[in-house]
Amino acid sequence: MDMKKFAERSLARVRERSPLVHNITNFVVMNSSANILLALGASPVMAHCPAEIEEMTGIADALVLNIGTIEEAWLEAMLLAGRTANKKGIPVVLDPVGAGATSFRTDAVRRILDECRVSVLRGNASEVFSLAGSGVKTRGVDSTLAFSDAHVDAARAMAVELGCIIAISGPVDCITDGDRVFSVKNGHPLMTRVTGIGCGLSATVAAFCAAAGEGLCEAAASAFGFYGMCGDMAAKIAQKPASFEVAFIDSLYSAGEHEISNMLDVSGH
Repeated sequence: MDMKKFAERSLARVRERSPLVHNITNFVVMNSSANILLALGASPVMAHCPAEIEEMTGIADALVLNIGTIEEAWLEAMLLAGRTANKKGIPVVLDPVGAGATSFRTDAVRRILDECRVSVLRGNASEVFSLAGSGVKTRGVDSTLAFSDAHVDAARAMAVELGCIIAISGPVDCITDGDRVFSVKNGHPLMTRVTGIGCGLSATVAAFCAAAGEGLCEAAASAFGFYGMCGDMAAKIAQKPASFEVAFIDSLYSAGEHEISNMLDVSGH
């Protein structure tokens, strides 16, 4: 498959359809995730009150569950939203922020995975592999485990076991459904110096998956590639975190077929 063409079509569909992405996300990134989705061409909504969860998820095109500032009431809202999304048949992207750091946080992710059908589990290597019971320890949202070729088989096994796409962020991103594996080499180190850019990737994956309809693994890989490519573009304009964030949002808004054709670095097998 020509991933550049797929990414071009996926981006065009996002901008054409403006999918409504319902985010139950953390306090730190609500604003940045909304701005990222708006710049991309999608429509964000941030709602976590249990009284309106079913109704809000019922009108959405995709759901993001982000446990960054998880608490008991939010977990119940996420479970309700996840079940509603499953009934409607829309993609569910789970971002296990800091999984492995505390037992409550890790157990919350496992409960979501047990009780809801998750489409994409997106995190860094230590977050994702902490859910495989590997004894990996994390520090908040920082990854203490570098992803390498040795982890590809483990990621594929997790995808089969959990029945979802595993999407791991790192210097080289890995996205797999247990069969196909996509590697993404786009992205810049400055992306790790701005709060919310990682969480914004989960929202972007949800938007691409919503627009794709089918081919969710390819859609997730395209989202990773496009998002990282916009980081590459921003780094050519700004070399410090604050100005980089502005340039990154602008790149999400302005990038299109020309940039994808010349800069996207996604390979699959």
